[in-house]
Amino acid sequence: MRAALWFVALFGVAVASALLIGGNQSTVTVFWSPYRVDLSLNLVLLVLLVLFVMLHLAWRAMSALFELPHLARRWRLQQKERAMHAALLDALSELWSGRYVRATKSAEKALALEHLLASVRTADDVAPRHAHQLRAVSHLVAAESAHALRDRDARVSHLQAVMDMNRDPSDETVEETREAAYLAAARWAMSDRDAPEAMRWLDGLRHGAARRMLALRMRLKVARLNQQHASALDTARLLAKHGAFSDAAGQSLLRELAVASLNEAHDSAQLQHAWDRLEPTERNQPDVVLHAAQRMLKLSGEAATVMPWLTPLWNRMVQQPDSCSPAVRERVAQALARALVLLPADPDWLDSIERARQTYPRWVELQYLAGMVCWHHALWGKAQQMLEQAAPQLAHADMQRQAWRTLAQLAEQKEDTVRAQLCWKRAAEV
Repeated sequence: MRAALWFVALFGVAVASALLIGGNQSTVTVFWSPYRVDLSLNLVLLVLLVLFVMLHLAWRAMSALFELPHLARRWRLQQKERAMHAALLDALSELWSGRYVRATKSAEKALALEHLLASVRTADDVAPRHAHQLRAVSHLVAAESAHALRDRDARVSHLQAVMDMNRDPSDETVEETREAAYLAAARWAMSDRDAPEAMRWLDGLRHGAARRMLALRMRLKVARLNQQHASALDTARLLAKHGAFSDAAGQSLLRELAVASLNEAHDSAQLQHAWDRLEPTERNQPDVVLHAAQRMLKLSGEAATVMPWLTPLWNRMVQQPDSCSPAVRERVAQALARALVLLPADPDWLDSIERARQTYPRWVELQYLAGMVCWHHALWGKAQQMLEQAAPQLAHADMQRQAWRTLAQLAEQKEDTVRAQLCWKRAAEV
């Protein structure tokens, strides 16, 4: 289409020129005393056109001649700039290949070329727009290599050079370079096991940069290194929300951090506060619930506080038997036994446990739990029957020991000394 339009335009110009020149009878008279020269208008126009073209070509030739020194200078600057880029690429490739000494030398060469280029450049020369980033990346590569070589002084020197360079507010890449330097410094501090220093660098990031995946992962590692499990749990939630982990890994990490945050509590009030800070999905995990219940019973013995935590887990275990492993069932039975013994006798719980025992007769832990609750309700005969069946089969040492101790106490109540001594002996042997 474009070629057709050009052809039509050229045809129109040719037709117009033929019409103008073919029938043009005008003349141009030039008086140059004592002469008179008559010239055709077409010839005059042709001569003027030729003179214009010749003058234009002569002007272009003169401009090119005077531009040669500038072209030569620009070529030399381009050669220096290319050598600078080549040195930086060499530094990056050598850094990734583990040649840290060579990477340091290549980065320093790139910095020297950049400094030379800046010193010889005049106001008429165009500065590269990426010179700031190139200088910053060279310093960071040199600092990374120094960190790998355990040269702390060189690492700090290059990092400080980046920080000083970033004080120029006119460059639009200042914030990006600052973020890269802050992240690198935090990673180096974390490698040195200096958690406060790493956290200080991470806190210096902007809000948007601080919520990036890389920054959040580093913050999680630093918080765990600094034993700040509550902060680590909040960070892990953000990472899990952004899909940083697989489902299994995310649940395992959140469960571990939730348990660690509960361990930081030193009294019942702190433990209740830590429990309230957990999300519903975390409070539904059996390991978290059982650990919180056991720690609450250990700190204060407030069984009334523990029962609302254990009741949903008990209902789930009874209604969905496949949702809990045998180890979890043992821990649930042990925690319920400890809590119910500390509370007044509750017939509803006794009925619920009896129904569960009849539904799942092969669950030894339910026999143990039923025996302990019957003992608490002063049902001595049934308690002895349940515990005698469960005690030899229990795999959990604490539960087996508690079962034998309870049997020993029941035997002492009946003044059966021989039976009591045998039960105490069995408890001591566990």
